[in-house]
Amino acid sequence: MYLHNAPDGIDKPKSKKRLTPTEALTKIQRYCAYQERSHKEVKTKLFEYGLYANQVDDLISQLITDGFLNEQRFAKAYAGGKFRMKKWGRLKIKNELEFLGLTKNCIRQGLKELDDADYIKTLKSIVVKKAGAVADENIFSKRDKVARYAIGKGYEPELVWGLVKELFPD
Repeated sequence: MYLHNAPDGIDKPKSKKRLTPTEALTKIQRYCAYQERSHKEVKTKLFEYGLYANQVDDLISQLITDGFLNEQRFAKAYAGGKFRMKKWGRLKIKNELEFLGLTKNCIRQGLKELDDADYIKTLKSIVVKKAGAVADENIFSKRDKVARYAIGKGYEPELVWGLVKELFPD
């Protein structure tokens, strides 16, 4: 919220200019062209521009028709990006995509972007790196801390525990 000094010395919020649907379309097209966006993000942004619900629905339909918005494309970009950059696991990515309101089919398509060999390789590197950082003499406590960390990043518990037990046998 932007504030400015009122004549009486009291800060009051500046009123935002309400955009016309044409102005909003131009602005939202740039917003969508910059990076893939979910329908929820775009809808929120359009409401911030001061548009009414029917105008927002019309603009979203137009953005889909013009190819600026595509949930499946967004799911693929999001899943691939979060896996490569933040090393998130499938469960965390799935939960975030559900939170963004994507359909189960789009989520499934997005998760197909994750190559199984890369997924296991990344999980292994996370486990090994975390194990090196955990200074605990008790092997069971160390295993637990490492596994909790990997599970917290969204990797499947059975996969994590299998790998942890394989790398750090009794």
